[in-house]
Amino acid sequence: MKRFHVNLTVSDLDRSIAFYSELFAVEPAVRKSDYAKWMLEDPKLNFALSTHGSSFGIDHIGIEAEHENELAEIRGRLEQAASPVFDQPDVTCCYARSTKAWIRDPDGVAWETFFSSGQSALYGDGSAQETARLAGPEMDRSGEPSGCCGSDQGANQQANQGPNQGNEANACC
Repeated sequence: MKRFHVNLTVSDLDRSIAFYSELFAVEPAVRKSDYAKWMLEDPKLNFALSTHGSSFGIDHIGIEAEHENELAEIRGRLEQAASPVFDQPDVTCCYARSTKAWIRDPDGVAWETFFSSGQSALYGDGSAQETARLAGPEMDRSGEPSGCCGSDQGANQQANQGPNQGNEANACC
């Protein structure tokens, strides 16, 4: 079963964790110094907070697939949406290993579709500029690709970048 995904960039992670823990009546399943994630069953939601964005609020939304075949099904639908789709096979992002496909809706909202295959000790900020430029999952508002999560080679560089910064790397999931 697919899970809805929301990723917010926050200014004060501890304060936001306290707020959302009360709202959801549960502590986050993952908590790091720069990131927190709840895997809620009711509603079925992957809700993440990060301090890596450039502007506060919704960073991106998406759909998390439970199986690789679900991701392929969702990606097929993205191809029909008449917008460029950017694939990211085997990336490190938000302390996880994932395969992703990205698209922007007609108003520029970034949608991430992904399947996570395991955990990572790295946040994975996607700062491998060439990967971001050529195969990046997102586009900036002008239609130019911008990176989200990248390969391990760039995972330790340029943290604290956001999705709305043109061609710069940003945080995801």
